[in-house]
This record gives sequence, C-alpha cells and structure tokens, in this order.
Amino acid sequence: MALQNQYTSGQRSFRQKLAPKLIYIRNHYFLYLMLVFPVAYYILFHYVPMYGIGIAFRDYSIFTGARASTWTGFLNFSKIFAIAEFSRAIRNTLVLNVLTLVFGFPAPIILALMLNEIRAGLYKKLSQTILYLPHFLSWVIIGGLVTTLFATTSGLINKGLTSIGLPAVPWLSDNGWWIFMYVFVTVWQGIGWGAIVYLSAITGIDQEMYEAAKVDGCSRFKMMTKITLPSIRTTIVIMLILRVGGMMSIGFEKPQMLKNVMVNEVGDVISTFIYRYGIENNKFAISTAGGLLQSVINFALVMTANSLSRKISDESIW
Repeated sequence: MALQNQYTSGQRSFRQKLAPKLIYIRNHYFLYLMLVFPVAYYILFHYVPMYGIGIAFRDYSIFTGARASTWTGFLNFSKIFAIAEFSRAIRNTLVLNVLTLVFGFPAPIILALMLNEIRAGLYKKLSQTILYLPHFLSWVIIGGLVTTLFATTSGLINKGLTSIGLPAVPWLSDNGWWIFMYVFVTVWQGIGWGAIVYLSAITGIDQEMYEAAKVDGCSRFKMMTKITLPSIRTTIVIMLILRVGGMMSIGFEKPQMLKNVMVNEVGDVISTFIYRYGIENNKFAISTAGGLLQSVINFALVMTANSLSRKISDESIW
C-alpha cells in the first residue's frame, strides 16, 4: 500500500509538472508547427547523410554499396596520410585560412565601427548596399571578374601597367601573388556581410552611455574604443570561436575558380583534393575519410577555442 501511494504521488507530481508545458504548447502550437520544416530539413539533409560516414571505414564500391562493402577499419586513414598531396592540401588549407582570419576577421569589425559613425542616413544606406552586394555574387562570377581583371597577359590591370611602362604582375600565376589575391578577394567578398552582425550588436548598446560620455567631453574615437568595442566583446568572441572552428574547412568554389595548374602547389586545398579523388578518380572511401578527418579536427578546434575563451575572458558559446 505504501509503495502504491508513493507511485500515485509520483504520478500526480509528474502530471503537475507536465501540465503547464502542455498548456504552453497548446497555446503556442503554431510556433511549434513552424519548426517542423527546419527540423525535417536538418534530419533529411544533415543527419540521414551521416550514414555515408561508414564509407570511410570500408573498401567501398559503388556496385556493392556501403553495407555490402568490406570493413577495413582505419585502413583508408592510413592510406590518405601516405598521399603527399593530402599533406600539401592540409598545409595550404591552414595557410589560407590563417591569413584570411588575420586579415579578414578584424575587417568587418572596423567596417561596422566606421558605418556606425556615419550620420547621413541616405549615404549610410547607400554605402551598406554597395558593401553588401559582393556577398550575393556567385564565386563563378567573381572568378570570371578576377580573371578578366588580373590575368597575366590579357588582364585589364596588367594592360594598364604595361601601357605606362611598368612590368606586368603575375597576380594569378605566381604562388605568392596568388595567395595575396585569394585573401584579398575573400576579404572583399565577405567584409560587408560580416559587418551586419557587429552592426546589429552595436544597435543594442544603451544610448545613455554615449550621452553620458558626451557630457564628460569624450571624443567619438574614445567612445568607440571605450564604449562600443567593449560592449560588443561577447559578439566578437563568439564569431572568433566559430571562425577558429572552421580553420580546416574551406569552400570548394573559391580555390577552384581562382587556381590554375601554375599555382597548384599553394592552391590545392582539402576540398579540391576530396573532389579530385572522390569524383574524378572514383576513390570514394579515401575522399570520405578526408572529409571525416576534416570535420573531426574542426570539432576539436571549436571545443578548444571555446574552452580557452572561457578561461581567459569568461566569454564562450556554452
């Protein structure tokens, strides 16, 4: 009897805790219905394809399928590390991403601070529109523009240089210049869009702090460094952690559209390596192993960056 009373009491307590949640869901059911499509999207296109990760541990054949292919364990990972091109791809990916982080991460912050100081409304909106526009251009279009402008012999820039007696610059055919162009174009394409996040954070700052600073005779530059930057520190840290977490990832379109055979030594990255081995050479198991390794390293980088940030500045994602 005592156990039955305890069980009944537990059921009653569970119902009392559950009832408010059920009432909330019933009153806001439309919000939960709106989540159906995003959840379905992630399940279908992000979680279901994870079944293909098993290819990295098998001697995969398109004729037998993933399930029927022979299990090989970590043999494909041993093979991929024995490929000299993969080591080169890792090096190039890290070099390009580190340079893009060094020059590309502060750029949107500086741009957001500059846009925030513009007082003419029409000029500010026009500037934002012009700066955001490159983000919406396909990398196929950007690659065509870069080739047209910076090609060694037929590019408009080099034609202009040679017309005034200066030597042509091998923008896209020299390793050093190609790295410079890749970083420059990447920063140019993303600086405007990246500034949106920081502008949103700036608009949430309490304006009374600026009013008090004006009364104390603070200059606009001091307000920027003493009020604006400290107020958006959390946003900066979060964005930095996310960027560090993608240090081993690099878009396929950017290097593929900009590189050529003359700069393969610095332009061949992990994404182009996976494409070449998986699609062109039909070595799906090796390319899957490379992609899985890339994801694992990125996950480790996110966890490490988040942990270090929490210890150093008490700011973190979780």
